[in-house]
Amino acid sequence: MAHLTAPEIAHYQSEGWVVPQFALAPARVAQLRDALEQLLRDNPGVRPEKLVSAHIEGDNGEGVRGSARFLELAQDREIVDLVSGVIGDDVILWGCHVFCKPAHEGYETPWHQDGHYWPIRPLATCTAWVALEPSTADNGCLRVIPRSHRVRMLHEHLHEDRSDLTLNQRMADGTFDEADARDIELQPGQMSLHDVYMIHGARRNTSAQRRTGVALRYMPATSVFDRTLRPADGQSGVAVNFAQRPLWLLKGVDRSGRNDFRIGHVRGTPV
Repeated sequence: MAHLTAPEIAHYQSEGWVVPQFALAPARVAQLRDALEQLLRDNPGVRPEKLVSAHIEGDNGEGVRGSARFLELAQDREIVDLVSGVIGDDVILWGCHVFCKPAHEGYETPWHQDGHYWPIRPLATCTAWVALEPSTADNGCLRVIPRSHRVRMLHEHLHEDRSDLTLNQRMADGTFDEADARDIELQPGQMSLHDVYMIHGARRNTSAQRRTGVALRYMPATSVFDRTLRPADGQSGVAVNFAQRPLWLLKGVDRSGRNDFRIGHVRGTPV
């Protein structure tokens, strides 16, 4: 089974991100790319950078018609075991977002912290960003500010009323030094893990090569997905419905005892 090595765990804890040695097999990546093409066909009116909750099959209540293929990816035992190396043995899946940046016109993702958007208390999540296509500096790969997670605080975010951004909130100037940024370049099947407080973003894709990654969201079961909260107050630029977002307990037990695993499911299947 896949697992993070001790040096990988130390790197994640120190830097806020890591690229594990583990990668998906080429045949699995090819299947996921087929699922991606179907997802794009099923959502002609949705910007491909904004395919939120793509793991919920059919109409997911958040403006996207999702695919069970991405739920299978999110439930992959090896990926879950990698994530448990940094958040513990009690793992809840609560989200999946497909970021597909078209060639020549892929949207920018402004510098931000994920925790600014999410109703999880105490705030804790590890995101596994799985590359389905080459993700490089040329086509707008993920960029991080190493060690920016260490202070465990959310910095001010400003709203931008623009239609050419993946997210409409950007970190205020002066809260970090962009010169410290590190490009996380990945080949298909590779993935990165990053912390909920990590400052990150991505440039526009002006290249001739499309860039697609699947962001899988996992939280430790010591935290609560509080459906009464709307942290970004609808200003993110991405339609979400946290009140009906389904949760899956993938490993261990719900240590908080307060997470609801029935909402959003019908006989074990998301609505």
